[in-house]
Amino acid sequence: MSQSTVSRIVTTIVPIVKSVLEEFVPTAEEAIEMVNGRVCLVDGTITPCWSYEDHHELWSRKHGTTGFNAQLICLLDGYAVYVSDPLPGCTHDAKAFMTTPVVEIVGKSGGGIGDKGYQGCGVVTPRKTPRGGELSEGDKANNAVISALRAPIERLIALFKSWRIFHTDYRCPYRTYRDAYDAARGLFFFSITWGFE
Repeated sequence: MSQSTVSRIVTTIVPIVKSVLEEFVPTAEEAIEMVNGRVCLVDGTITPCWSYEDHHELWSRKHGTTGFNAQLICLLDGYAVYVSDPLPGCTHDAKAFMTTPVVEIVGKSGGGIGDKGYQGCGVVTPRKTPRGGELSEGDKANNAVISALRAPIERLIALFKSWRIFHTDYRCPYRTYRDAYDAARGLFFFSITWGFE
């Protein structure tokens, strides 16, 4: 089968998949209901893509590649609550937190836990080592507890990134990324709902 035929098929199928499965993707309002009175975990990840010539905002210095920043929220048992729309790869997790519905979802929860990238966002985070100093034994112990509590969100991200579209470079034209992301996010939540993960 030629590449042009594959491209035509994908171009036809992606909007259909996105439309059919969008009901499985939790909205911010549905996520708020799920986290009400419960502690949630938040973290971000990069979904890599080609280095599009006119889109320098996709470069993530932290990850050393181009891509999009996605914010994920889960409960303490690892149950997926929300996956944000994609943001440019240069977006820091703290900024992504504050500029997406994630801030409202976590704000309406029983409390949030994040990594050091979320310091100042109103969630529990590990303490950073002071410049030129060391953490106290108590801070080290607290950081270990926080890291242990964050394990479910790391597993959720690993599951999310097990989908090829989220862990390998997206090579189609830039304009098609959002539809492909939405379709894949729909498939991700559909698989969780029906146990196909």
